[in-house]
Amino acid sequence: MVAHGVSARVSGGTPAEAFAWEDGGWSRRLVTRCALARVCGACGTPLGRPIAFLGDAEETARNAFHAPPMHRACAEGLQGPVGATHLVLTAGFEFVRPGADDPDTRVRCAPNSLL
Repeated sequence: MVAHGVSARVSGGTPAEAFAWEDGGWSRRLVTRCALARVCGACGTPLGRPIAFLGDAEETARNAFHAPPMHRACAEGLQGPVGATHLVLTAGFEFVRPGADDPDTRVRCAPNSLL
């Protein structure tokens, strides 16, 4: 993967600079790619720990995030611009593909070791 959003790692990054952001929102294809390859959805480089997820109150309560995994610094830089109100840190996560009967048809990441 080639990172085109490296500047999103600094405070004040914009969603348009984020690696997995396309056409005004998180790209399902790129969120999937980031989650499976364990690369940051903001800058496109490999993830270490902690892994950060951005979401709203509902995503945080459900522990199911539609945004891709990110470095903490990348997520902090994008938190305001993408409208996320919660930042969750974890040591690991599961990638969840929706089932046929799942009311939420978007892919999501479920942190499993909250920090």
